Amino acid sequence: MSEIVLQTQHLTKRYGALTAVDDLSLEVHAGEIFGFLGPNGAGKTTAINLICGLLKPDAGQVFIHDKPVNGPGIRDGGAEVRARVGVCPQNTILWDKLTCLEQLEFIGEMYNMPSKLARARGSELLEILGLAEKRRRLASTLSGGMKRRLNLALALVHDPEIVVLDEPEAGLDPQSRVLVREYIQSLAASRGGRSRTVILTTHNMDEADRMADRVAIIDHGKLLVLDAPEALKQRLGQGDTVEIKLEDGLEDEAKARQVLQDIASDVKLETEARILHVRALHAVGRLADILQALTAAGFRPGEVSLRTNSLEDVFIQLTGRRLRE
Repeated sequence: MSEIVLQTQHLTKRYGALTAVDDLSLEVHAGEIFGFLGPNGAGKTTAINLICGLLKPDAGQVFIHDKPVNGPGIRDGGAEVRARVGVCPQNTILWDKLTCLEQLEFIGEMYNMPSKLARARGSELLEILGLAEKRRRLASTLSGGMKRRLNLALALVHDPEIVVLDEPEAGLDPQSRVLVREYIQSLAASRGGRSRTVILTTHNMDEADRMADRVAIIDHGKLLVLDAPEALKQRLGQGDTVEIKLEDGLEDEAKARQVLQDIASDVKLETEARILHVRALHAVGRLADILQALTAAGFRPGEVSLRTNSLEDVFIQLTGRRLRE
């Protein structure tokens, strides 16, 4: 197993009677993209602020490479440890009267980078994120999508080991989303012998499914599940849906239902004229067995269509359908 770079132990934060983060314990590994998911008001932002050292917990602790992020007796108030983290917040934060390059130089110098190095690193990031031609333009003149990409560059200019990205694709057009997504994936790859670790919060389940090595889903401040997206889809959610058109129609629904339940007890069957709608966890992986069993029972399966279980199905099962403010 890869090295643990970040760990929370029994992390808790209260605001009066509200427990925003409730006994949160998890581990993040070097070089992984870690999806941090939850509905509005689930406690994600509070947890992220605790992880980054922007808030102090009421109980528990955050460790980066076994060093506490904050707490009594920590040298420099933990600034040296927190400097290993770069944060791109959900709300774009820029200085309207600074150029794109000046913004990056300013942030770099705040992290005690030499001015020349901050300028070089800033120029590199502007090139990567498609903003090189805007390097001398004021931030106030940029489009919303450009500002979002510049905000991402600000989180990366000091070359942090851990990058926290809060809704990084929000407000981006399709081309910019692809650019940012590919760059995020490249961050987690080994660079100069050192892997970057990405913590990604998003409401886009497809984005999390495509990018994250593991996802944690929280609600009401509590950790509900933590696993690889594929593993979660195989054991949670509504399951895959397989539609099977029968060449001879469906004359004995009870027989078909029994055939399918002999394969797995969790199989759900709905019928429509000549079509079987089969739903079960990991039904796609069982498709060959399903078709073989139906054929052996005298049915004649024909055209087959599939809808695989999604991370959104898992998310809805765990957190419910109720709208959140």
